[in-house]
Amino acid sequence: MNNPIQNVKEKLTKQNLKTFLLITFGTFIFAIGIYFFKFPNNFSTGGVSGISILLGRIFPSFSTADIMWIINIILLIVGFIILGRGFGVLTVYCSMLLSFFTWLFEKVIPLSKPLTDQPFLELCYGMMLPAVGSAILFNCNASSGGTDIVAMILKKYTSLDIGKALLVSDALIAFSAMFVFDIRTGLFSLLGLAIKAFMVDSVIEGINLCKYFSIVTTHPEEICDYIIHKMNRSSTIVDATGAYSHEGCKVVMVACRRGEAVKLRAYVRSVDKKAFMFITNTSEIIGKGFRSVE
Repeated sequence: MNNPIQNVKEKLTKQNLKTFLLITFGTFIFAIGIYFFKFPNNFSTGGVSGISILLGRIFPSFSTADIMWIINIILLIVGFIILGRGFGVLTVYCSMLLSFFTWLFEKVIPLSKPLTDQPFLELCYGMMLPAVGSAILFNCNASSGGTDIVAMILKKYTSLDIGKALLVSDALIAFSAMFVFDIRTGLFSLLGLAIKAFMVDSVIEGINLCKYFSIVTTHPEEICDYIIHKMNRSSTIVDATGAYSHEGCKVVMVACRRGEAVKLRAYVRSVDKKAFMFITNTSEIIGKGFRSVE
């Protein structure tokens, strides 16, 4: 018989705790961007928050945060009915936590007007903070729910291009702000949508950015020894021949973090001044020491 306490202990590993804290932090940043910058300016840039802002104006008896709660709960229920348990515990947690944070901010720090008289500045923060939050969540294989649930359902039952479908729906929500609020708000919402379109991917790439080295050298032993014992990483050695000199050499291939890259480059130059290095940026490294394949 399985011991429930033992099962809990196995799940509460250091890595799982770190992931949980990162997800909570990312959701908190997401909520700050939505409540303090999008809500008071009525920036309807798509998603559940955009719909909630529009419905908050149409149904003033409900607050925007309350409407966000209602929509997320409905989507989660529909998601569980259609997608089953494979729907994802992290999605449920993030969706409810995001709604809770925005509701809590509304109760503790009520806002009757924007924080500043600079709407473009607030638009930048309203897009940047949720983008950072989303990037942290995606990096932990989680999501904030909302329209992501709609995407999962569409993916299961249709052959639609989900990315384009969600982009069109977000554009319609942003465009609707012109009629629900005014042209100025609608234009800011469309601009925010354009910023949002590439900012999340840019932030994800920035978080995961690593350096990939291809080192052509005649001193592979010293370099690999440094990589293994000082950097706690491994590498791959490939036999090579110089096209001009026809002399044999080795190519050491290794991927590492940005901080490690500076030290490795300096070390290689110190042991082999004739070494030839190709150093490129990469944000998609899957394997031990980087991102899990699971």
